[in-house]
Amino acid sequence: MSDILQLSSFPYYPFFSLLSFVWGACIGSFLNVCVFRIPREISVINPRSFCPHCSKTIPWHHNIPLVSFLVLRAKCKYCGGRISIRYFLVELLTAIFFLLTWLKFGLEPGPRFFGLVPITDWRLIPIFWLVVSGLILGTFVDFEHLIIPDRVTLGGIVAGLIFSALVPTLHGHTDRILALLLSTLGAAMGGALLWTMAVLGKIMFRKDAMGMGDIKLVAAIGAFFGTKAVLFTIFVSSLIGSVVGITLVLSRRKSMQSKIPYGPYLALAAVIWMLWGPNLWNVYLDLVTHKTVCMP
Repeated sequence: MSDILQLSSFPYYPFFSLLSFVWGACIGSFLNVCVFRIPREISVINPRSFCPHCSKTIPWHHNIPLVSFLVLRAKCKYCGGRISIRYFLVELLTAIFFLLTWLKFGLEPGPRFFGLVPITDWRLIPIFWLVVSGLILGTFVDFEHLIIPDRVTLGGIVAGLIFSALVPTLHGHTDRILALLLSTLGAAMGGALLWTMAVLGKIMFRKDAMGMGDIKLVAAIGAFFGTKAVLFTIFVSSLIGSVVGITLVLSRRKSMQSKIPYGPYLALAAVIWMLWGPNLWNVYLDLVTHKTVCMP
């Protein structure tokens, strides 16, 4: 705990913490544009942001991340059309995850706030921010359209392989070739495991149980974080998805035949791995080892 206090007492740390949150909110604002436009095949650059109800261009002072939603009370200033809560959630989640990513960083490998897995290589911060952005984009597109854009999945696989070679500490090593091999193995294992699950699910339920977007997303996660992350992501996402699915069915908001997007749970599990996963993995191994040793 003393190491954490010393870390937070550095003059630059509070400033960059605030900057990370604000930067995340700004990126979240751009992600909202992508969530709306990419599935509709509209350029994310032109035209400028507009109201989806009256199509009027939104001026910059009505488009301040987080603030404008609250000030305008979730309504368009011109037509009074309702602004979806999704815009605020995307900006807030992106800001929070950007901040948590920054809080992982320190000059020494000591403990971090909230039990975050420490990193000492600053180059990992923008990479993790990129991962978070892609996962949030894929999540909210999947919620709305039941698809995950290829620029998130296939783009993620390519980016994971490239960054693994450029920044081998992404996989906990200094050798670029080894990191690239681990990235390739993670991508292959992630795609193969989920493809197998999809095939078995189709045989059991006689319908598509999983989309190709989910398969490619796990491959991308494996490319960035390796095989342990793949296993963790599949297990945790299945657990979360099962709990949410059963809850929706019992509350009669969904039926057993309803389609429920799986991508958001994969994305959430991947973010958990990025922030805390290795520590949780070690705790799990300690529990398994302890039980094995104690068995008569």
